[in-house]
Amino acid sequence: MTDGAVTETARVLVAADKFKGSLTAVQVAERVTAGLRRVVPDVVVEALPVADGGDGTVAAAVAAGFERREVRVTGPLGEQLTAAFALRDGTAVVEMAEASGLQHLPEGVFAPLTATTYGSGELLRAALDAGARTIVFGVGGSATTDGGAGMLAALGARFLDAAGEPVGPGGGGLRALATADLSGLDPRLADVDLVLASDVDNPLTGPKGAAAVYGPQKGATEEDVATLDAALAHYASVLGPEHEDSPGAGAAGGIGYGALIALGASFRPGIEVMLDVLGFAPALERATLVITGEGSLDAQTLHGKAPAGVAAAARAKNVEVIAVCGRLALPPEVLGAAGIRRAYALADLEPDPARSMAQAGPLLERVAENIARDFLT
Repeated sequence: MTDGAVTETARVLVAADKFKGSLTAVQVAERVTAGLRRVVPDVVVEALPVADGGDGTVAAAVAAGFERREVRVTGPLGEQLTAAFALRDGTAVVEMAEASGLQHLPEGVFAPLTATTYGSGELLRAALDAGARTIVFGVGGSATTDGGAGMLAALGARFLDAAGEPVGPGGGGLRALATADLSGLDPRLADVDLVLASDVDNPLTGPKGAAAVYGPQKGATEEDVATLDAALAHYASVLGPEHEDSPGAGAAGGIGYGALIALGASFRPGIEVMLDVLGFAPALERATLVITGEGSLDAQTLHGKAPAGVAAAARAKNVEVIAVCGRLALPPEVLGAAGIRRAYALADLEPDPARSMAQAGPLLERVAENIARDFLT
């Protein structure tokens, strides 16, 4: 017996985000496809891995046909590392986490006051060098809270203390900021359409700001949070207050503010931008069923995460949406209101979280088999 409408011409679009810590978005699509075909061997499946601007955004672009470019940049602790961006037809997808993300910190090591976004600026410069005319700048998953000062310094800005010396790296260094000279910013930035893509709409400072909300996950103590918030407020008083409360200003440790105030960026919800860039609309036109998902479907999902964006776009075209996830924390009525017909969780097959994460691939194939039985046979 089936849940969904029987169709002989089913075309399934798998547009899911990563299962963080278990599967990349590409692997999710591969496992779902394998499970569906085990039950319906001739089902037509199109894979379009998606991301919301955070870590995994470049990988999603490459999976959609963008060229992967690698460059050596400065990591959050000042070390050299290899980071990637994606390029196609004059559009670059740059992911700040590639250069300045938490994943680059050694296990148990944090640097809340000194971690820098300098490498993110180097990545943007590499995109300019590659001829990009449009840059989608995905921000999230950062190890930093420097308001984007490091990024701007890499692009030619100068941040000086009262003695005329460069301030130290990270948000902590901004306490000593006396003058900001943006006259040396790369002139090519003026001719580029820079889109700030984020699922975060927090302001720069205050109780909902970059330091207060996201500082603790980057190792900031209560005292560090107070220090960083005051430093970011001081930074904004020097650069200008007009974008301090703008949506996205607090994204990725305030790098959103730096991009808005100094680079002329425009803010858009990350999943909306990425769906445009990845070609989701034409893929949706070809689909009769959409499967989306991420590691945890919870309250955060509804606030700009990839599955919510996919479901909203599909609902607008009257295409049914099924979700897959590791853990499900939303009741059916909330899922329905978001445009998701039904959700399948790995936890239903393996309740132990550690085992579920370790066996995520095979479990997801079993989930996809169930979806195929319920909606495709």
